[in-house]
Amino acid sequence: MPENTDITILAIESSCDETSAAICINGKILSNIIATQKIHEQYGGVVPELASRAHMQNIVPVVSECLKESGIKKEDIQAIAFTQAPGLIGSLLVGGQFAKSLALALEKPLIAVHHMQAHVLANLISDKKPSFPFLCLTVSGGHTQIVLAKSPLQLEVLGETIDDAAGEAFDKTAKLLGLTYPGGPLIDKYAKDGNPLAFKFAEPQIPEFNFSFSGVKTSVLYFLQKQVKTEPDFIQKNLNDLCASIQHAIVNILIKKLKKAVAQTGIKQVCIAGGVSANSGLRNALLDFGKENHIETFIPDFQYCVDNAAMIAITGYYKFLGNQFSSLDISSSARAVW
Repeated sequence: MPENTDITILAIESSCDETSAAICINGKILSNIIATQKIHEQYGGVVPELASRAHMQNIVPVVSECLKESGIKKEDIQAIAFTQAPGLIGSLLVGGQFAKSLALALEKPLIAVHHMQAHVLANLISDKKPSFPFLCLTVSGGHTQIVLAKSPLQLEVLGETIDDAAGEAFDKTAKLLGLTYPGGPLIDKYAKDGNPLAFKFAEPQIPEFNFSFSGVKTSVLYFLQKQVKTEPDFIQKNLNDLCASIQHAIVNILIKKLKKAVAQTGIKQVCIAGGVSANSGLRNALLDFGKENHIETFIPDFQYCVDNAAMIAITGYYKFLGNQFSSLDISSSARAVW
């Protein structure tokens, strides 16, 4: 490839219930289109079959809008990146098959991307970005991990959840409070007007850098059952304090593990990523931790926290530089080895 040739990546993300496409040129995001799926709200969670169907309806218009907004022609694309794993298998297949078909039609190379690695590298999109090595606390609806990033292509998981993810804990406890799906953002909203120390909930002590959130959910369940038995409108009367206390417990678990990782590795560059990194309680706790310990902290823009194709594009860009291309027979996978 000539030295003056721009590296233009078209990326596709379809791991769960967002259909997204992005264009990246030399590591700079030109467009990042995301189509969300409202249909799942009435079911209290993502319905895989409905998600797959919505991706099939959305993917062509989303990619078309992405190209239009960026001003890039299909012929100018040098590689196509897509989320290969992990995620809902039906959703992954829609994005994967579309990416393969387009790569075949345009005679362009294909780049398979690990969704969780892409969340980490979302921190490299903004002008203010961490230098290597850095630690990243990746927190989403299905995953919670502490990752040591040695380079864009050298990422090591130091610890992860052994049961529920932090995002699950938010959504499940929100459901116990009678809040609609997705409940995590609502807990964040009501917590702003509550006392985080009003109620004490369990914080499981798990070895090393691993996490557990099932105990928090169980603690909240038993506490609410006991209180509602004697005071039926207890939740309504104390909603703000309950949300603030639940958020405090979950965030405390996350930050404690991150502090431990910083202490043991000595790394002074710390990031967060994933959908739950949009939570104001977690963001503020990270910023406070950074100020108190003279650690540089990084938080992606909101649009790069949720599932999005920009993070797939930036990962695809670095994989392009590392000549990490995939063959057309690569399979999508609901689970993936890191």
